[in-house]
Amino acid sequence: MGKKKQETKSEPVRVADSTVEQRQQDARQWSSMARYGAEAFGTFLLVLGGVGTALFAANFPSADDNQAGVGFLGVALAFGLTLVAGIAAVGHISGGHFNPAVTLGLLVAGRTDARHVPGYILSQLVGGILATSVIALVLSGRPDGFATAQQAGFASNGFGEGSPGGYGLAAVFVAEAILTGIFIAVILSVTAKKEYATFAPIGIGLTLTLIHLISIPISNTSVNPARSIATAVYGGALPVSQLWVFIVAPLAGAAVAGLVVRVLGRRVVGS
Repeated sequence: MGKKKQETKSEPVRVADSTVEQRQQDARQWSSMARYGAEAFGTFLLVLGGVGTALFAANFPSADDNQAGVGFLGVALAFGLTLVAGIAAVGHISGGHFNPAVTLGLLVAGRTDARHVPGYILSQLVGGILATSVIALVLSGRPDGFATAQQAGFASNGFGEGSPGGYGLAAVFVAEAILTGIFIAVILSVTAKKEYATFAPIGIGLTLTLIHLISIPISNTSVNPARSIATAVYGGALPVSQLWVFIVAPLAGAAVAGLVVRVLGRRVVGS
């Protein structure tokens, strides 16, 4: 018998130290710096698009004469659309978290390697603060532009006096925790099957849009500690004093959602 011809097939590059998401998608190996850069860029885009819309376009030309402003709906869409764009652009590199709560939720659910978490969160914080720094610089180009934005809280999150609708601490905490949990659950569900890969950025972005439509009047919508920290840096004393809520509540909601999904995840059913 003749020698059997050796079969060759295209195999994905073995990735020893990539994220779990990348291994599941047979992705090529990306360096840690590439992943962290992707997270910084995605968070920068998210905060620039969402917070920038809130500060530049929500009430235009003014709150009293808002004929051309985009309002709450426009701000909600801005956050959702920038998330869609960010995931589509660099999600294949880092998984497209752009949010410490998302990173924590995926970690608890067993969908992200623990060794990448510190780098991801640091990158997200840097990206968010860079975005609000750019916004502050642009606002400074208009007389009293930065001072006016800072006096209004710089689109920061808050409760009580810092809440657009005057909602108290308990209401804001519950809303932020539950909405973050829902957001994480949707992300974990829509990214669980390869068949949904094309739809995933749109589904996740629309979910964030819906969350903003619900909670902008309640807390100005965080569900993202990096976004809250980035605006509090320029928002003055009140946003800084209330910042802990928008770190603790989203992280708590994300952790619970990740745990629930992990415990109730699909199991192989015997015949």
